[in-house]
Amino acid sequence: MTDLTTRTIVTNGARPRRERTALTPGQWIGRAVVVLVLLVFTAFFILPIVWLVLAPTKTNNQLLLDGPFSFGSFDQLAANWNELFAFGSGVFTTWMGNSAFYSFAALAITLIVSIPAGYALALIEFKGRRLLLVTTLIVMLIPNTALVLPIFLELSAMRLIGNPLAVILPFSFFPFGVYLTYIYFSTAVSRDLLNAARIDGAGEVRVFAQVAMPLATPVIALVGFFSFVANWNNYFLPFLVVGGTKIPVQVGLANLLANVPAFNPTTASSIVIQLPTLALATLISVAPILLIFLFAQRFLVEGMTAGGTKE
Repeated sequence: MTDLTTRTIVTNGARPRRERTALTPGQWIGRAVVVLVLLVFTAFFILPIVWLVLAPTKTNNQLLLDGPFSFGSFDQLAANWNELFAFGSGVFTTWMGNSAFYSFAALAITLIVSIPAGYALALIEFKGRRLLLVTTLIVMLIPNTALVLPIFLELSAMRLIGNPLAVILPFSFFPFGVYLTYIYFSTAVSRDLLNAARIDGAGEVRVFAQVAMPLATPVIALVGFFSFVANWNNYFLPFLVVGGTKIPVQVGLANLLANVPAFNPTTASSIVIQLPTLALATLISVAPILLIFLFAQRFLVEGMTAGGTKE
């Protein structure tokens, strides 16, 4: 059976029709290579996720001895769930609550600061504007790990080590959000519309609040999502600046890992966590990001494509 491609042909005064042409050997090989590469990448990314989803349904022995993609039982899933939330008198719930508090508090400050800053850099001429924009770009390109030491020293000088503000305030500084907002207002918002509001007597604050902000819903969702994901997944800084029951879930996962005999044979803890329970904790820790993405994906797509054309 010969593979065919279709080509649309338009004749004068006639309805468009499709003509089928046979694929050349080179085109057939090219398509086969593309499909093969896509299948390899799909397997590379999907199979570990499938294993992780199935792991909490098994006992530790089943996880090590049974097939990697076999299903255990719902009863064992419930047992692993109970074991996870019983660990440390329910400390996993505390870790999740800490992550939610740190992430949402930092997100609120990020939006309050980043959206007006990006708007001002894009649409308002003022002295030092270019310097601020260049500084934002430079800071955005600096790896976060390179900033941990100076941030730690600054927080220590302010006596905030161990305080939730030591996590929230550094998370609130999000130069990438400022740059995204700058690009959006520079390309996707009509200056004529803003100027019309100014001509009608609206002040700059009113123009921003009643004209620019309603138009900026996609970029607000995009900045909010990226900020929340970065805050939720941050490990290094919270590991250094808070401890005890104040740690977020990402640091808590490392604590759980230390109680898994397979990874830490010398563990002396009275409570041992098995691999299926650790896998369940990992799934629960990423669930909030997945849920937010599913509910906000329409706004995220609009935000990522809004700056594609200039008014």
